[in-house]
Parts: sequence; structure tokens; C-alpha cells
Amino acid sequence: MTTMRAISVPHAGGPELLEFIEVESPTAGPGELLVQTRAVGVNFIDTYHRSGAYQVDYPFTPGAEASGVVLEVGPGVEGYAPGDVVTTAEGSRTYAQRFVVPAEAAVHVPGGIPHDVAAAIPLQGLTAQYLATSAAQPQQGDTVIVHAGAGGVGLILTQLLVARGVRVFTTTSTEEKRELSLAAGATEVFGYDDFAERAREATNGEGVAVVYDGVGARTFDDSLTALRVRGELVLFGAASGPVPPFDLQRLNAGGSLSVTRPSLGHFLRTPEERAWRYAEIFDAIAAGRLDFRIGARFPLAEAGYAHEQLESRATTGKVILEP
Repeated sequence: MTTMRAISVPHAGGPELLEFIEVESPTAGPGELLVQTRAVGVNFIDTYHRSGAYQVDYPFTPGAEASGVVLEVGPGVEGYAPGDVVTTAEGSRTYAQRFVVPAEAAVHVPGGIPHDVAAAIPLQGLTAQYLATSAAQPQQGDTVIVHAGAGGVGLILTQLLVARGVRVFTTTSTEEKRELSLAAGATEVFGYDDFAERAREATNGEGVAVVYDGVGARTFDDSLTALRVRGELVLFGAASGPVPPFDLQRLNAGGSLSVTRPSLGHFLRTPEERAWRYAEIFDAIAAGRLDFRIGARFPLAEAGYAHEQLESRATTGKVILEP
């Protein structure tokens, strides 16, 4: 039996539960790749799985996002060979020294992209890409709000929107984060307490075309208030907690508003769609139009501390674990 080390969560609870233990190494089944992990992306969904907010079977090894080198190609897989560098947001139990991923859910990493950046691209990069292009479609000259503008998705989404000629307002909680958001291309950066009022002032009372809201309960009501007539609220996360039920008539009263609650998996439904979204991100990096900020990196054994830092909003950009 081949063994490796991995993070294990015995039951739902806090970050102190994450244990770095020796476990049996997985193998590549039909249609799968076995990958030697080089870097792991840490995401809020990992903390939801650990805490019990999203139901999983325990003991549990978190993680779906990682980059690495192919060790083993399962039966029926074409287009991959040992030694290929790949990344994915759809792996299994990636908080480990090796992980398995369906070959159709992995992509080759172009030369010149470091392992940590490759691990940062899939979830936040693809999320920002589908938000900018598909969940809503702001046009050149439109104004939008991106909440948590110094977060991983916020920084990438701001850059993608600005490259399309969209004016971006963001929200942040500190001066350091404000400066990071401005450097990413934001025109205005607001606090969370008065962003709706300030956005309306900055648009001569009209309001914004789209609000991208990954914060949730704290910002939802004011996000609706900030929208122009026929504006769109894209609710893609709940970092401050889930949005309570609300009266749909409020959308009419606000000016025929729209609310959508997308998730990444619904925008990766075919190999062609997945390839297009990844290609746009890779091309933007190669052309120098997109910068991925690695805000913090920790050894895999310190995954619990990484969760603490992420949940306390002490990080900016992407948090990475390295085996």
C-alpha cells in the first residue's frame, strides 16, 4: 500500500480540527488522472465543508482546487501523459500530497505560469470570468459595483471588467485593501456602510447596472438600493451569511430589478465551455492584462491556520497551501 500525507477533518467544527495525517494514496480510475500536488487553492467553500454548513461525510479531506504534475493516467484517458502540468477546480480531496481528478475536468497549464498561480486560477479566475461574461453582461460604459474588491475574486473580476470598458466601483474594509482595489482598476472604493448612497451620487442618482455580491446578508439590501432601473444583482456567495427570504415585490418597486444566484458548475457544462473560459484567463495572463495576487501561502500541514486567516478576512487575494 502506498501512503501519503493529507489533511483530515474528523467531524464538523472549527479550523483546529484539521489534522495532517498519513493516509492511503489514491489511484487513477477509468477516466481519471492521479496528480502530484504542487499547490492547493484555499476557498470559502472548504471552510463551509469543514464547519458543517455544507453537508459532507466525515472523516473528510477538503479541497477541489489544485495544480500539479500528472503521475498516473487512468484507463480510457487521452490527451494526457505522466509529467504533464495540470490544474483544476474540480478535483477530489486536494488538501493532500496527491489527488485524483476526472481528466475532462483538468486542463493543461501553459508554460511560464508558476504552480501557485496555476492553483489560484481555477475557482476564482473562472468565477470572475463567468461573472463578467455570462451571469451578467455589463456593456462598455456601464458602471457596476464589485463587493469585497480586494478579495481573490474581486481583484480578478475588477481587472476583467475594466478591460471590457466597464467602470467599476468596489467595497473594501481597510485602507490597504482600498489601495489594492484601486491598483486593480477600480474607479471608486467605498466602505460597506454607505456604498449605495455614494454609488448613486457618483452616477448622478441613476444607480449602477450590476452589483456583484459575494458577501450576502450584510450587503444584499443596500445592493438592491444601489441598482438602476432594470439593474441586476448577481449574488454569488454568502461570506457574511445567507440572505434571508425577501418579498419579490421589492424588485418591482426598485425598478424592475433582477436577482440571480449562479454557481460555477452551471457555467462549466461542456468541455468546450470549460476550455473557452480557461483560455480567456490564460490569454489575459500571457498578455499582461491580468495579475493574480497570491495574498498568503502556508505549508499544507498548517491548513487550519490558513482557514483561520481566511475566515477572519485577514487575507487579500488568493490563499495557497504548499505540500
